[in-house]
Amino acid sequence: MNVRRSAAVVAVLAVTTGLGTGLGTGLGTGLGTGLGTGLGTGFAPVALADDATSASPDATSASPDATSASSEAASDASAAPSASASQATPTGLYGSTDPTYDGVWRQSLALLALDTVREKPGAGAVEWLAGQQCASGAFAAYRADATAPCDAKTAVDTNSTAAAVQALAAVGGRDAEAGRAVRWLKENQNKDGGWGYTAGGPSDANSTSVVIGALTAVGGAPEKQERNGNSPYDALRALALPCGDGKDGEDGEKKGRDGADGKGEGKDAGAFAYQPDKKGGLAANADATAAAVLGSLGEGFVAEGESAAGTRAAFAGECVAGDSPEDLAHNGAVHLAGVLAADGYLKSALAGAEDQPDHGNTADAVVALAAAGDAEATEKPLAWLEKNYGAWAAKAGPAAYAQLVFAAHASGEDPRDFGGADLVAQLKDTGPARDVDDYSSVPHDDAAAGEEDGDGLGAGAGAWWAIGLGLAAVVAVAVGVVGVVLRKRRQA
Repeated sequence: MNVRRSAAVVAVLAVTTGLGTGLGTGLGTGLGTGLGTGLGTGFAPVALADDATSASPDATSASPDATSASSEAASDASAAPSASASQATPTGLYGSTDPTYDGVWRQSLALLALDTVREKPGAGAVEWLAGQQCASGAFAAYRADATAPCDAKTAVDTNSTAAAVQALAAVGGRDAEAGRAVRWLKENQNKDGGWGYTAGGPSDANSTSVVIGALTAVGGAPEKQERNGNSPYDALRALALPCGDGKDGEDGEKKGRDGADGKGEGKDAGAFAYQPDKKGGLAANADATAAAVLGSLGEGFVAEGESAAGTRAAFAGECVAGDSPEDLAHNGAVHLAGVLAADGYLKSALAGAEDQPDHGNTADAVVALAAAGDAEATEKPLAWLEKNYGAWAAKAGPAAYAQLVFAAHASGEDPRDFGGADLVAQLKDTGPARDVDDYSSVPHDDAAAGEEDGDGLGAGAGAWWAIGLGLAAVVAVAVGVVGVVLRKRRQA
């Protein structure tokens, strides 16, 4: 599930970070996928370093404003902070780049990937992640001083929180922390059944899917988690482009399942949109589709692929007209298989720039296809990743290696022999050099600091996010692509 940070989102984050606000990966996927869960999944963020060259293949169709802002955002992203000799990496954290925008995300994916291959992470790495949690249960992308209380200015988000839940549930012994985080997620479910990157923000496919993964990780039943009579699967259904069964509009175009304009035939049939555009239209988004396939199946980042025997036949034809979660996952997988058929990889798209291979999103698509049972369709992209991942992953860091481990695992391949290389060893090489006894990031009791209802979801938080949004206008993409009215959000 890829929830990544795009160049545009990084630019917005850079503008708002001085106020304690931070947008994250989910927002960016509407525009483009940048960090690969790199999303994601993503659904979400891979690494800051990958932002300038990666975006969603569907970015240019997201909204009229997005295309004019994307190229500017990409150049802005190059100014985003990176680790330097004077900026030491926090003890226990995976990766050496500035963790401001993806610390919790990359740590969570790294721990999950290690658990997937039965490697026990150091106690310091787990302690670092647990220590980033606010008393409300929520996580921000990164808190430089985790001993300080969270308040209305702490930019907590659903993606970091849901990713942390999946990691803490996997490593074990952290039921209390995972339980608090899940409670916060449930309290901030939208009326349509989904989640946005920030609490109260418009629901999107990536955020909703990563939260489904968190609910599943703690033994929950996503279909029973309802708000206003709607479950997370209802939110995803509203973002699915139909396969010829939508209602015809006056202009002859198909409408989405909720009546929104969307092209449901041809190459876009079966895909998911990240969010509706300003007019309610649905534009196919490969990153959102990969995330939503996993979400519709009730899966998290780590998915077990079905055996090839007897499964490929279901994908031989066009997508189906049903709208059950299983049908929607099938349709999304059919769409991804079709997009990958030509080159074996997904492409990024930034206005004014030549399309580039999107390694992170391709890895996420492999996981989605394997989970949906289309083992044959994973072969070509997996072979391409084995041959071409090296430079990208080395630059992107731990979340990228984790995505590749997830892809290999879901496909039944050995992550320790991925094109002749050991992904597990490469991931571990990005980890903490040593474990120490000084864990200065223990969760602080924030209740006394005014955090009575979940990290400042009241008027104070709204004011801060309003300020952040105003500054974010510098990169019109936050408004144009995601149309997010941030009440108090910060999602990666």
